[in-house]
Amino acid sequence: MEWYWALALIFGGFFFLFALGMPVAFCFILVSVIGSFWLGGEMGLRQIAYNIFTSITTFSFVPVPMFLLMGEIMFQSGIAPNMLDAVDKCMGRMPGRLALVAIAGGTALSFLTGVTVASIAILGRNLVPEMQRRGYSKSMSIGPILGSGPLAMFIPPSAQAILLGVIGAISIGALLIALVIPGLVIAAIMGAYVIIRCWLQPNQAPSYDVTGVTLRIKLMAVVRYILPLILVIFMVLGVILLGITTPSEGAATGVLGVILLAAIYGKLNWKVMKASFFSATESSIFILMIILAATSYSQMLAFSGASGGLVEWVLSLPVSPWIVLINIQILLLILGCFMPPSAIMLITLPLLMPVAIKLGFNPVWFGVIYLLNMEIGQITPPYGVGLFMMKQVAPPGTTMGDIIRAAVPFIICDLITMVILMAFPQISLWLPSMMRMGG
Repeated sequence: MEWYWALALIFGGFFFLFALGMPVAFCFILVSVIGSFWLGGEMGLRQIAYNIFTSITTFSFVPVPMFLLMGEIMFQSGIAPNMLDAVDKCMGRMPGRLALVAIAGGTALSFLTGVTVASIAILGRNLVPEMQRRGYSKSMSIGPILGSGPLAMFIPPSAQAILLGVIGAISIGALLIALVIPGLVIAAIMGAYVIIRCWLQPNQAPSYDVTGVTLRIKLMAVVRYILPLILVIFMVLGVILLGITTPSEGAATGVLGVILLAAIYGKLNWKVMKASFFSATESSIFILMIILAATSYSQMLAFSGASGGLVEWVLSLPVSPWIVLINIQILLLILGCFMPPSAIMLITLPLLMPVAIKLGFNPVWFGVIYLLNMEIGQITPPYGVGLFMMKQVAPPGTTMGDIIRAAVPFIICDLITMVILMAFPQISLWLPSMMRMGG
């Protein structure tokens, strides 16, 4: 059978099961089992059983539950509002002050939670009511949160980045470090947009006097609520960059740091820990099921000849590798409108990563661009999960139309960042090149 027919049958089987409402991971596992039996009979089934066992019994997956536990403790303990208040005190009288607090707070939370919906929920509940009370437009109160909240799945610690690294066979340590500067670039572009728009259209974010915030109060807020969080970030990423720990060990030190922080602030109790462990365990099982499915699916694609045939076909096209890369981004953006990131990764990564490598693109850099597409999908209508979370926490009277319109400028900011990262790969690759050891 020709590779394209095999690919069509595999995809057709997946989309049929997905349309029936079967969970993504089970769709891929069932298709893989049927395909392996079809291709290799009993030996094919034996091989897929072996792959399923070995796919998740590896030390490199330890960061997944650790990063998720970090985010859950941050969310359940309620540490974040203190940090947002400290950022607010330091902002002064800049145009769009509270919108900038949302972007700065969302970026800081991204280094600590790794969960988009948690970040949007925290920011939405704590900032949107105050912003609208101050006369901010819906676009300027909701938009910055929709823009910065999804950074939680892009900026490490990110379970989605680990999932991408596993499915795409990319160094997890290098990928996590490579995401730091691009994440900050996205935040800077969003901040610049807010400042420029609020300067040109003051009615979008009316200014107001900030009284009683002396330099001493600002310094106390930084020392008490911001520096400890920076220390926790260093305990996760700094130790990996310096080669002191592996990503797994860095994730464990990060959990320890968040637990100590919650205890110091008096927020640590049995209820918080129980809720955090249960939620992190549930999410970890889901992600490990995705990894299990991805391994069996990739193996079946290789056996069928579909992945090799696709690579050879793309390499034979009389076009520039950059044209291929641009078309890949368009495909991912379209898929992001209708499917969750985990499903998109499972479908496309085993096929696209070999293509990217054969075209001469750095796999870590390609992983950064790929994950940025997944991050955009979190706020892309009609099915972006961030849009629905914002609808839940937004004040009464906020329509889905208001939320989508508020998201559009920040989707554009993400697309501008994507162009910059494609034009200047070193933005992504400089920090990994400084690492003392791989991950």
